[in-house]
Amino acid sequence: MGSGMRTSAIALLLPAVLLSGASGSNSGAHLLAPGAPDPSVAQIKFSYENTQLQPARYVLTVGENGSGRYRSEAGSQPPADKSELPVRGQDREIRISQATREKMFQIAKASRYFAIDCDGGGNHVAFQGTKTLEFRGAEGQGSCTYNWTKNKQIQLITDDFQAISLTLEEGARLDMEYEHSRLSLDPELELLAGFAKQGRAIELENIAPVLEKVAKDDAILKRAQRRARELLAIAKDE
Repeated sequence: MGSGMRTSAIALLLPAVLLSGASGSNSGAHLLAPGAPDPSVAQIKFSYENTQLQPARYVLTVGENGSGRYRSEAGSQPPADKSELPVRGQDREIRISQATREKMFQIAKASRYFAIDCDGGGNHVAFQGTKTLEFRGAEGQGSCTYNWTKNKQIQLITDDFQAISLTLEEGARLDMEYEHSRLSLDPELELLAGFAKQGRAIELENIAPVLEKVAKDDAILKRAQRRARELLAIAKDE
C-alpha cells in the first residue's frame, strides 16, 4: 500500500465536496446504472464520479429493507505508488445495518426526498468529484447533484455513503493482497482500522469474509491476524 497516500483514501479524508453534475459526468453512467428498482422497496442511490481518483465512478444503492448494491468502475489513472496493486471495478450485493439505513431514510424524509437544491454554489470550492443523491419510493421521489453542500444533513448522508464505499474498496484490495502481496496486508489493515475508529469506514460486515481469511491464516503475520480480528469485532458491533 506504500505510504497510505492512495487517492481513494485521501478522498474520504477531504470534506465531502465531491461534485456537481458537470457536462462530462455522464461518461460511464450506462456502465454503472443499476437495474430497475423493486417498486415495493424505497431506495436511496448515491452516485459519485471523479476521474482523478480510484475508483473513478461508483453507484451505491440502499434499500429500506437493508438490501443494497455497489457498482464501481476503475479509472485510467495509474497508481501513484508503482508497487500498488491495480484497482478493479466491482459489482456486488451488500447489506446495510438497521442503524445506518434508518439514519439515511430519516435524512431523506427531512430533506424532502432530495427534491431540493443541495449544492453549496460558489466557484471558490475546488472540484473534487460529482455526487448525486436520489430517492425513489411510495413516499415520493427526488434527486439533487452537488459539488459541495452547506446542508448538514446532506453532508451526513454523503459521509456515510463515502464511508461504505471506502470499506468495500479496502475489502477488494485486501482480497487482492491476500492472493498476491501478503506483506501488504498489515499496513492495509492498519489503515482500515484507523478509518473504522474514525467512522470513515462503516458497514464492515460486508468485507467480513476476507477479514476472516486473514484472521484464520497462521501463515500471515500475527499482527495482521490481530488487526483482522479487531475489525471483525467492530463489524459485529455495528
